[in-house]
Amino acid sequence: MKIGVPAETRAGERLVAASPASVAQLIKLGYEVVIEAGAGTSASFLDAQYEEAGATLVDAATAWGADIVTCVNAPKPAQIKLLREGATLVATMAPHSNERLVASLAKRGVTALALDAVPRISRAQAIDVLSTMSNVAGYRAVIEAAENYGGMFTGQVTAAGKTKPATVFIIGAGVAGLAAIGAASSLGAQVRAFDVRPEVAEQIESMGGTFVDAPEAQQEISADGYAKPLTAEQQAAAMAVYAKEAANADVVITTALVRGTAPTTITADVVAGMRPGSVIVDLAASGGGNCALTVPGKTVLSDNGVTIVGYTDLTSRMPRHTSTLFGTNIVHLMALLTPGKDGAMVLDLEDQVQRGMTVAHAGEVMWPPPPVSVSAAPAPVAAQGPTEEELAEKARLEQEVALATARRRNWLYGAGAVAALLLLALSDQDTVKHLTVFALAVIVGFYVISNVKHSLHTPLMAQTNAISGIILVGALLQIGSEDAIVSTLSFIAAAVASINIFGGFLVTYRMLGMFRKDA
Repeated sequence: MKIGVPAETRAGERLVAASPASVAQLIKLGYEVVIEAGAGTSASFLDAQYEEAGATLVDAATAWGADIVTCVNAPKPAQIKLLREGATLVATMAPHSNERLVASLAKRGVTALALDAVPRISRAQAIDVLSTMSNVAGYRAVIEAAENYGGMFTGQVTAAGKTKPATVFIIGAGVAGLAAIGAASSLGAQVRAFDVRPEVAEQIESMGGTFVDAPEAQQEISADGYAKPLTAEQQAAAMAVYAKEAANADVVITTALVRGTAPTTITADVVAGMRPGSVIVDLAASGGGNCALTVPGKTVLSDNGVTIVGYTDLTSRMPRHTSTLFGTNIVHLMALLTPGKDGAMVLDLEDQVQRGMTVAHAGEVMWPPPPVSVSAAPAPVAAQGPTEEELAEKARLEQEVALATARRRNWLYGAGAVAALLLLALSDQDTVKHLTVFALAVIVGFYVISNVKHSLHTPLMAQTNAISGIILVGALLQIGSEDAIVSTLSFIAAAVASINIFGGFLVTYRMLGMFRKDA
């Protein structure tokens, strides 16, 4: 089958649905890839790079006439007419608010897969274009904020004085919010973030932010992955949090966008309470904006000097990386739709991921899809505890094993003591002295080493190396003895002491290397 990648025609759009790298991966799946000439130029992908990856350059009509067409934005009516009956379209379509488009595609007999309708479950994360776009937008929001803010994000201490770090307040800790938290933190700002879902506190802190805890303004997560609607009391408490934090912030980034709708989180009064020179970056401008003063697509200045950035093309302002990630999402989707890796797409409507993003098929409108729960895992069954009789029997068996072990240990100790007494009784006076010294050395050494803290074991090696050196010298003096037993013991002592010395010096060398700062 043939995959077509046409150029985007929306005004100002710089993205493309495939990068040269993703084209090569699609070809490995068995597909033939055709791409409209010049489609990737705005994303810094040259036609020659696509040809090198194995794609064929074609005109717009040929790209739209392929078996499978993938693009970033929804097609216009003129482009829908170029789609052949039975073709598959893979694009973002906003099916929840674009019923006319879905109906047109169904009437055309096109199988339409909406990339922005991927179910929010773990298995579908690799093809979740919304997460890809949100991640880029969150990062770019910080760049736009830094551009419009009249100071540095990080604090500075110089001979001329010091500057305080910027305070950044982020509303929402979804993919975009977390990306913004990470970017702002890496620039040295003091980042505070709030989300109505309390379970994201750990994620916020892991990205370098401080979670604004306001239990009276928070709600639990719902079955579709979004936060449940707030009650009137919770909404009022949340608005109070927004007002307080925004008044103390230099930069505010809003990210609340649910199914294309942007709730108001920053009112005109909140903007009026912010400091002159502050910046608001509204990531929900495409849905009307979280800020009451946002003008989608533009940057405006409030009466009190607050800059409000309402760009709707943040992802297009980073076209190279966004297109690369978008193309990777397409590759993961086509890998799911091509189980045989033979270039033949197979749509399985029994698969909840494929069904969830299928909005038109075989002349029928398939939107909305059946609901999908966040987790299909069954609830864990509580393990039944043991009965009192079983616990008593277990305790009895454990006691018997302990008694048997103690008896066996006592017998071994007794046998060892008898053997030691016999050895002493049958040995001459010099041997008895040596054995006594050996026994005392073992006892003293055991208690000395066992009572040393683990953190001191490495420094202790310097002392043990010295002792091992003495042992090595003594062993070398005795290794030539005429007595075979003395000579054998001397050889063993020399070998063990040498291993201990070299090993000790190696560990000490590595430890010292940890504190050495290379020039």
